[in-house]
Amino acid sequence: MIRLAFAAAALLGLAACTPPAPKQVAELPGWAEDRLSEALPPFLAGCRPPALPAALCAEAAAIPPGDDAAARAFFERRFTLRPAGEGLMTGYYEPEIRGSDTPSAEYPVPLHTRPADLVEVDLGRFAPDLKGRRTAGLVRDGRLDPYPERAAIEADAGRPALLWLADPVDRFFLQIQGSGRIILPDGGIRRVGFDGQNGRPYVPIGRVLVQENEIPRDKVSMQSIRAWLEAAGPERARAVMEQNPSYVFFRPVAARPDQGPTGAQGVPLTPLRSIAVDRTEIPLGSPVWIVTHHPLTGAPLRRLVLAQDTGGAIRGPARADLFWGWGEQAAHAAGPMQEKAELFVLRLRD
Repeated sequence: MIRLAFAAAALLGLAACTPPAPKQVAELPGWAEDRLSEALPPFLAGCRPPALPAALCAEAAAIPPGDDAAARAFFERRFTLRPAGEGLMTGYYEPEIRGSDTPSAEYPVPLHTRPADLVEVDLGRFAPDLKGRRTAGLVRDGRLDPYPERAAIEADAGRPALLWLADPVDRFFLQIQGSGRIILPDGGIRRVGFDGQNGRPYVPIGRVLVQENEIPRDKVSMQSIRAWLEAAGPERARAVMEQNPSYVFFRPVAARPDQGPTGAQGVPLTPLRSIAVDRTEIPLGSPVWIVTHHPLTGAPLRRLVLAQDTGGAIRGPARADLFWGWGEQAAHAAGPMQEKAELFVLRLRD
């Protein structure tokens, strides 16, 4: 939930104290303090033609590990600055959830695989002004119809399942995050990743609960929403979750346990160095400088990150979602993150 904007009078009063907007990469606020060598591995993971020149990728690969000065000089020399504006920065993570290979009384909730009748459409192939926009549906009588909403999908007991979970709330939040680690009864781990969405719009249930006066606007977080769902009971919780018609399907993924899930760019996400963006506003693979605050400590959070993922709720030129990693510690920081942020896109010099 976007925090209340500053009053216009306060903005006018601060105008005289506002520092000039940076025009060069080296002028970015906090630029000199970031460990820029840490941004090189995720940058190199997605650095490949035709998106970026091979010579540029080779130059970045030649920088010695841990050499912040060389990394700083590389980005200053090779990139120019495009301010993206001010917006909202939220956080996401890779959850760890109890599950099983087989259904049982303890694990009754199916984690659905991608259905064979789901058709995804890249709208930009049909209209240039829709570049980057996608939808999905199913074909009936030679026409593409909307795919069923969440409630209808969950009511269809015949749909194939990849795994079985203990709690429908776990499944709901796993769909929001888009990937996860399923902990089996024997201690084994199954990684699952995004494999399609039903094309329906994403409706944040935090907004629904605010409108219904269930949670105060300034108390909305992943943790507060989850607590409400668990306290509400199965029927009320399901009714609220069904107000989000969007539904995500999953596939098994082979990934090292020390790596994050694979994002929309096709590379593993790096904690605190990968963000999800609106790909119609910021091209995937772009280095992006973020100026925001830590959601728990309030300390300035200014660092170079890579646009390596997308999300159903990420829309707009300065809207981003910061990847925090996996497990409870990452969830603790990602859940409450609702911070005002300023974004600067680093563009390759001509």
